[in-house]
Amino acid sequence: MKTIIITGAGGFVGQTLAKKLLVASPNTQLILADVNQPPNPQLNSNNVKCIGSDLADPSACQSLIAHSPDAVFILHGIMSSGSEANLELGLKVNFDSVRNLIDAIRANKPGIKVIFTSSCAVYGRAAVENLAKETDIVPMPESSYGTQKLMIELLINDYSRRGLIDGRVVRLPTVFVRSGAPTAAASSFVSGIVREPVHGQESELPVDPNIGIWLCSPRTLARNLVHAMEVPGQNFGHFRTVLLPGYTATSGEILQALEKIAGKDTRALVKEKRDAKIERIVLSWPAKYDTSRAKSLGFAEDVGLERTIIDFIDADKQAS
Repeated sequence: MKTIIITGAGGFVGQTLAKKLLVASPNTQLILADVNQPPNPQLNSNNVKCIGSDLADPSACQSLIAHSPDAVFILHGIMSSGSEANLELGLKVNFDSVRNLIDAIRANKPGIKVIFTSSCAVYGRAAVENLAKETDIVPMPESSYGTQKLMIELLINDYSRRGLIDGRVVRLPTVFVRSGAPTAAASSFVSGIVREPVHGQESELPVDPNIGIWLCSPRTLARNLVHAMEVPGQNFGHFRTVLLPGYTATSGEILQALEKIAGKDTRALVKEKRDAKIERIVLSWPAKYDTSRAKSLGFAEDVGLERTIIDFIDADKQAS
């Protein structure tokens, strides 16, 4: 029986990944950790243990790794707007706690798989003239969040080079549509302009509706995170970072799709209200990407804008 740890497991991505792992391999032992004890996404499963753990404390990292995992998914972090608003907190959570964790891994479970979710914020839009790629674009992040993610990327690559861990870094597109409450991510509105109107609530669009954003669906993300664990380490070569597949859409295109699927009245619940801080952060992310490396490693293409909105509405109906 494999034991897999997921940090940040109380969040939407963590819960989605946990469900996918339990479906793909029901005998997997999951350790779900977050600063507050996360929920068990499959209540009838005895293979899930949920732990409240502050990984900014090195002793908490040691305790977590004492469960002797075969793989660790590192999903926890302070999101983009939160990191920009509070530099010290961003460094503590996005850098210090992750370093504490991978240091505990290399000391106590050397060589195991470590899957770290990074971000397209590592690039900075000024660094990308046409398409963002992993291998020939020098990252120049234009936010503290992107900088913190990039620092961990480099550390994981070096630890993997040394054979201390078997690291895999996946740069995530913006996940669309997220269920649940809004987050401190600058991109939170992307889900909000669909999620809230579908629930009959008003939502605000804080950026120019013509700005392109790189997106992926929860369905495809979960599939690709599991695949990131399954790819043989040697297939990554000396560079352990891969940009996950997605697609570019503007907020205007999202709203057109929402109207097509859910009607004009639902679309009308979205009001434009510009927020200069959020728009500046969003404009620091490239809008188009070359994911040929991911495709060569067997990662899945996304299902697209309309299918993702339909999936969200269907899942929402099932949950209610």
